[in-house]
Amino acid sequence: MARGAKVYVAGHRGLLGSALVRGLRAAGFENVVTRAHAELDLGDAEAVRDFFARERPAYVFLAAAKVGGILANATYPADFLRENLSIETHVIDAAYRAGVQRLLFLGSSCIYPRDCPQPMQEESLLSGPLEPTNRPYAIAKIAGIELCWAYNRQHGTRYLAVMPANLYGPGDHYDLETSHVLPALIRKMHEAREQGDREVVLWGSGTPRREFLYSDDAAAACVFVMGLPDESFDPLLCPGPAVPPLLNIGCGEDLTIRELADLVRSVVGCRAEIRWDTGKPDGTPRKLLDVSRLQALGWRPRIG
Repeated sequence: MARGAKVYVAGHRGLLGSALVRGLRAAGFENVVTRAHAELDLGDAEAVRDFFARERPAYVFLAAAKVGGILANATYPADFLRENLSIETHVIDAAYRAGVQRLLFLGSSCIYPRDCPQPMQEESLLSGPLEPTNRPYAIAKIAGIELCWAYNRQHGTRYLAVMPANLYGPGDHYDLETSHVLPALIRKMHEAREQGDREVVLWGSGTPRREFLYSDDAAAACVFVMGLPDESFDPLLCPGPAVPPLLNIGCGEDLTIRELADLVRSVVGCRAEIRWDTGKPDGTPRKLLDVSRLQALGWRPRIG
């Protein structure tokens, strides 16, 4: 990936998208193209086609998505499915029509079955039922993977789906209705400290295990993969006869939500006791990614 190549980052204001822009510019990529939603609605197929026809990016990082935690998925399932399907369909098709050289589709570890053997290998996709609490989002992301695979087979494109672990870092959002577990914990502990609360109520049992990856590490992995030479990149597009172009990105370590909550409480300086509301859903019991394929390429996280 030449430093002067035009690179489009879709979703540049999100947690991973903003990290991608920082990482690309720090690495010397000067022709990074971004568009805010007010400038380009990725749900508008014609506008997306016109943008690609005009800009002609050589490389695309598709990080744009409607995201959220268990509550948001339960409250807006139709929105999660419809908006994410529209974004990925419009961008992937427009990229093909504009002759984009490589595209990375950013997904989520929720694509794997609820009771998937751990650590979760890329070959485990569609091998069992999904976790019901984020099924709409997972289905949309699986459809994006299938789109990449289908365009590669039918049109000879070079589109790869990468599945990062749970991300954290600068640019995360802390709205309790739509945020993921770590920012939600930080906000709850902070507010409890500021208000002098004696108790903090958290969803579930605290027993599920989660893997976390710093957003700048995830972005560095994406830039690393996008820049691989053909002899390393192309095998990722067809790792097996029935395996889609899919690559896990993570640190290979996890911890329980209970351990995470205790850590956040300590760092924030919150003295409130934690009460676990076991009447609320836990989500998937464990989501640890098998990152051996990525490690074999020579990449390791700096922070984790």
